[in-house]
Amino acid sequence: MKKIIYLSIGILFGITMYKSEAASWFRIYEMFNFQAFHMYGIIGVAVVLGLITTQLIKKFNIKSFYGFPIKIDDKAKSFKRYLFGGLIFGLGWALAGACPGPMFTLVGAGFFSLLIVIAFAIFGTYVYGVFKEKLPH
Repeated sequence: MKKIIYLSIGILFGITMYKSEAASWFRIYEMFNFQAFHMYGIIGVAVVLGLITTQLIKKFNIKSFYGFPIKIDDKAKSFKRYLFGGLIFGLGWALAGACPGPMFTLVGAGFFSLLIVIAFAIFGTYVYGVFKEKLPH
């Protein structure tokens, strides 16, 4: 039953991404050329919602669906790691024309060439895992 719920949420997320044009290569291109506010608005709403939700979880000690307490650790203060990580992520996003969520949405919409991007995203995650202990965190 849980898997059906997760699958339903994923399908709803994909439909939302596709209908809002957040998975559109053209919208992403506009964003990186500072030609439209569309994507900045979507990202901004997501960030604000994330902040509010995180604060509500911390304030009211909200539990997970399984009844376990949700513990959110504070992030380490570091400028370089977020700058370089953001640059690498942004470059990959700009080159691929999609960030991780919309990659799967686009495959579901029939753009099967994104399977190559997904394969390399998984490979990049694997490479990070291999070198994680050697990287400056």
